[in-house]
Amino acid sequence: MAFYDFLEIEKKWQKIWEEKNNFHGEDFSDKQKYYMLVMFPYPSGKLHMGHVRNYSIGDVIARFKRMQGYNVLHPIGFDAFGLPAENAAIKHGIPPKEWTVNNMEEMEKQLKALGISYDWDREVKTCMPDYYKWTQWMFLQMYKNGLAYKKKSFVNWCPSCQTVLANEQVVNGKCERCGTMVGKKNLEQWYFKITDYAERLLKDIERLKGWPEKVKVMQENWIGKSEGAQIDFKIEGRDEKISIFTTRPDTIFGVTYIVLAPEHPLVKELVKGTEYEKDVLEFVDKMQYLNEIARTSNETEKEGVFTGAYAINPVNNERVPIWIANYVLLDYGTGAVMAVPAHDERDFEFAKKYNLPIKIVISPNGDENIKLERAFTEEGIMINSGKFNGKSNKEAYEDIINYLEENNIGRRKVNYRLRDWLISRQRYWGAPIPIVYCEKCGEVPVKEEDLPVMLPEDVVFTGKGESPLKTSESFINTTCPKCGGKAIRETDTMDTFVCSSWYYLRYTDPHNDKEPFNFEKAKYWMAVDQYVGGVEHAILHLLYSRFFAKALYDFKISPVDEPFTNLLTQGMVLKDGAKMSKSKGNIVSPEEIIQNYGADTARLFILFAAPPERDLEWSDQGVEGCFRFLNRVWRLVDELAPKCKNSNKVNVNNLSKQDKEMRRITHYTVKKVTEDISQRFNFNTAISSIMELVNAMYQYKDLENPNYDVLSEAIEKMLLVLAPFVPHITEELWEKMGKQGSIHEQKWPDYDEKALQVEEIEIVVQINGKLRGKLVVPVNASKEEILDMAKNEPKIKALIEGKEIVKEIIVPGKLVNIVIK
Repeated sequence: MAFYDFLEIEKKWQKIWEEKNNFHGEDFSDKQKYYMLVMFPYPSGKLHMGHVRNYSIGDVIARFKRMQGYNVLHPIGFDAFGLPAENAAIKHGIPPKEWTVNNMEEMEKQLKALGISYDWDREVKTCMPDYYKWTQWMFLQMYKNGLAYKKKSFVNWCPSCQTVLANEQVVNGKCERCGTMVGKKNLEQWYFKITDYAERLLKDIERLKGWPEKVKVMQENWIGKSEGAQIDFKIEGRDEKISIFTTRPDTIFGVTYIVLAPEHPLVKELVKGTEYEKDVLEFVDKMQYLNEIARTSNETEKEGVFTGAYAINPVNNERVPIWIANYVLLDYGTGAVMAVPAHDERDFEFAKKYNLPIKIVISPNGDENIKLERAFTEEGIMINSGKFNGKSNKEAYEDIINYLEENNIGRRKVNYRLRDWLISRQRYWGAPIPIVYCEKCGEVPVKEEDLPVMLPEDVVFTGKGESPLKTSESFINTTCPKCGGKAIRETDTMDTFVCSSWYYLRYTDPHNDKEPFNFEKAKYWMAVDQYVGGVEHAILHLLYSRFFAKALYDFKISPVDEPFTNLLTQGMVLKDGAKMSKSKGNIVSPEEIIQNYGADTARLFILFAAPPERDLEWSDQGVEGCFRFLNRVWRLVDELAPKCKNSNKVNVNNLSKQDKEMRRITHYTVKKVTEDISQRFNFNTAISSIMELVNAMYQYKDLENPNYDVLSEAIEKMLLVLAPFVPHITEELWEKMGKQGSIHEQKWPDYDEKALQVEEIEIVVQINGKLRGKLVVPVNASKEEILDMAKNEPKIKALIEGKEIVKEIIVPGKLVNIVIK
């Protein structure tokens, strides 16, 4: 018997696939298109088991769809800009490009070793000029259409490294490089105006029928639409006003103080030269070292400082003190809050702590003589609210907004939690922002024909200072696109999420050097039919991609305004109950598994161990089990191939009982696998049913006189339905069976409904409700016939003989229960 030499077999078929370019997606084919996309990886240099799971899921779908007759686009690339490459440059003195290219080459080999059916001709690498030229072009379209702008904002700042840090570089409030406490610094930053699309992004979530509900809810919450009123409070003795957004205008008469975010631009003005200045500025400074999550957490104690200033409540002219507090953030709402401690738990806690007034304006039944042990946040009757007294607060809500508008002291307002997208990064390894600054002309965009703005190589990586690009004289100094005079370049690069927000469009036309992609090609392929990736990208990447698609659609560049029709978010791969990580010492290397068991075993285990959307617990025994199963398949086909190679089509009119049962299991398996892949992506149950088919084939082949036409049909269908899961062994066995052409180019098998019909079924026989035997009966037997057979079964007959039969219960297809006494 031929040995299952998985290493040789896998190398053999990977070479053939590459030479024949088997997995090319053809532009404008007559076949129905299917765009299968997995989220592309960051080139860290090593695939982990999470990657193997992600790409194996995508590959099953792509191979299945090809066999169903679709023209499949299944591309891959690398999200290749980012911080780790720059850190490697600082730590090891390796240029980021060299580090990244080496890692990409290594990961390409690993992906090919897994046998993933990618169209490698379409590979994109976001760090290459032929890609980031178009990322820069995208920026210019945003700029031209008023969606890219620059403003001052607070950023994470490490005083030791003298550099801006991204959120991911701040660990427990400290710089990941040097361990210094990170503060905030007010710097000019570039933004994309995603808030212009907030309502559309929210409304169109209902169109995402093929997305997991939890992802849609996460996006809805992130966009965070709230309706209410914006109210203007005059500052006593000053010309300025404080604008406040509130979802509770019905509580306006209960305002007893106002809270500003410590970073609010008015704070320093209010305390300048006053006795409160020192305490307030110290508090502002302290807040720089607390992140937003810590400040707004329910567990964090509410802290604040009085500014010494007062505002005037516009509805009753009451004087209310202005405070600053840790729980108000500058970039949420207007950075100012009207505090109504009687009807807001956070305000209540703060007012109690600092002994501030608590004024009740809504009571459960209109009674004014009530005492509060905590904030009353339910519906009730208005009190202490002037002409609105006696109304339900729900009714007064609209009336008060109308009153504010009529008196020009406020207006109806919709607010979103979503903030504009900060795209500036003070780093080298990213797409340079194509803007120059001219003394004469000011801020000037680079001309489209002058793209790409290339990353220079004469930079110094120290980990200190704002951006390594500032160390390159050749990069900084340039000429103005408008006047030709001296100018300097923008040294910020773009957030890597910009690169990944449109890559799905580039795959439709990756070699185009005249435009980011041809509209007609994109129109043919888009939208992505199935997108697969981790739930951790539910908000940022998926929301940014949706924003990009909508903006480009509005600019008449993209043919679609929603990029992904269906989304599958796969679970994590765990070992010993925890996510695999070096620090936990529970990493399993894909290369090791491939070397010891083969890529097909690695794929089979990771697809069989759990449904794709659930977390998967790694099991060495599970891997061994999958390897044993593939060896069983190998031995079965190897043994039967000589006898089955020249078999004929099954003659259904000349079949024994065992032949029919073997055919039933074969055709049932085809039906089950087809439904499990196409309807539910239940790969684990699909594989389980194939395992049951193989068990049945082993039993059937050992019969005294098996029908080799029936066995040949079973082998052929078993290999075809197994092919998307384990592509190498099925190719080899298909060839061993004497079949022509790649198994992956065959038509997906049909199943015969007639073969699924069962002639006999097994039912249980009970006496007084207790199991006493089993009976095989014709499927169409009548109740009388079933009862007669049960009573005449020798064991049952002996048990009921001489006894009085009280009752006879027959449940067709399931059981007979004879009640005796």
